[in-house]
Amino acid sequence: MDKGAKIFVAGHRGMVGSAIARELDRQGYRNIITRMHAELDLTRQAEVENFFAVEKPEYVFLAAAKVGGIAANAEAPADFMYQNMMIEMNVIRAAFENGCRKLEFLGSSCIYPRLAPQPMREDCLLTSALETTNEAYALAKISGLKYCEYLNRQCGADYISVMPTNLYGPNDNYHPTRSHVLPAMIRRFHEAKINRAPSVVCWGDGSALREFLYVDDLANLCVFLMNNYSGDETVNAGTGKEISIKALAELVARIVGYDGRIEWDASKPNGTPRKLLDVSKAAAMGWRYKTELEDGIRLAYEDFLRKEVT
Repeated sequence: MDKGAKIFVAGHRGMVGSAIARELDRQGYRNIITRMHAELDLTRQAEVENFFAVEKPEYVFLAAAKVGGIAANAEAPADFMYQNMMIEMNVIRAAFENGCRKLEFLGSSCIYPRLAPQPMREDCLLTSALETTNEAYALAKISGLKYCEYLNRQCGADYISVMPTNLYGPNDNYHPTRSHVLPAMIRRFHEAKINRAPSVVCWGDGSALREFLYVDDLANLCVFLMNNYSGDETVNAGTGKEISIKALAELVARIVGYDGRIEWDASKPNGTPRKLLDVSKAAAMGWRYKTELEDGIRLAYEDFLRKEVT
């Protein structure tokens, strides 16, 4: 990408989109276009078509999405499918029809089968059943990446897809019930510390294994891939390292400074037993993450405290 190229970051207020905008700015890209939801509703086809017809961005980072943890996905699967499908199809189609040179679609590692061989390679997509707790979101993301692939094959587009593992960092959602596991733990342990609660209850039995990537590292990979990768197959974004939810809870509690008991509610779902990405594809291109988990959680907790103060 030329430093003066017109670049649209869809979803710039979210955790991923804001990190991509920061990374583009850090690398000297100055012609970055953004729109607030009140200015542009990406689920509305006419609004999206008009925006692209007027602005005609040369590059698009499609980071806008409706996201949430297990509870949020279980409560509103229809909303997760509809809103994400509409955002994806509207933006990808309008970009193509208005001469966008390259588009990068941001998905999620939940697109891979629940019991996929570990670590999960990009080519294990659609080889067996999905995890039921976030099936609707996964199906929407699969549709988006497949639409990019089909436009490449049928029409000669240059659209790529990136599938991040579990993300965390600045601008995360710390909602007590609708956030993902790591930010939910940060809030829960912080509030328990402030209220001097003797114990904190976490979902599941703590045995599930998860991989976590600091969002600024993902943003660095996203810009790297936009400049260095073309192809139909998605690219995994992760660290290649995993941790049990139990060990994660203990780590977050220590960083936050909570010294009470951690209890487990096994009546609540664990989710996918294990979800480790094979990151050899990105590594072969010369990319590697920079932020270790403990350092990243400290930065995320600082971000949470800033939000609490403001």
